[in-house]
Amino acid sequence: MSGVLILNLCKEPLHFYEFVKPVEDILKKEGIAFKTIPFNQFTSSSACDKIIICGTSLKDDHYLDLDFSWIRSTSIPILGICAGCQMICLSFGAQLKKQTEIGYYKETFVNPFLGLRGEQEVYHLHNKYATLPKDFISFTESKIPQAIKHQDKEIYGVLFHPEVRNKEMILAFTKHR
Repeated sequence: MSGVLILNLCKEPLHFYEFVKPVEDILKKEGIAFKTIPFNQFTSSSACDKIIICGTSLKDDHYLDLDFSWIRSTSIPILGICAGCQMICLSFGAQLKKQTEIGYYKETFVNPFLGLRGEQEVYHLHNKYATLPKDFISFTESKIPQAIKHQDKEIYGVLFHPEVRNKEMILAFTKHR
């Protein structure tokens, strides 16, 4: 399959409509080919051009028990959203810390990040964050890494939910070469 592979981390089926379907809708509206699968069905032979790992609800921590070690070795560009970002960070040796942020916050991007620059309003829904892993760069002024990228690979992560307020960022990732 060429196109974007969306990995669904939601354990509860109804959470799909809040955390995954909005990402699908953004891609569908732009005519971008995609396929969505549960995270545990992903294999290294899953053919795609890009991967988006969607977030999940505050109480849904089952993703922490999943094997996501493949992230370190893949050459496929990845965007991790919230829990997806946490998975990326954990796979590169970061630690999770408690911090609840719910609602709209202003984040200042010190360098352009997938089309976002300067002060942006973003939507947070998390009660954990990951420390910044080695070999990653943070793109925001915040002490908590809100938008990160691997310094050598096309691996991006955001702690906020761009599918709510920053849809253009998702499109920039899908079109980025």
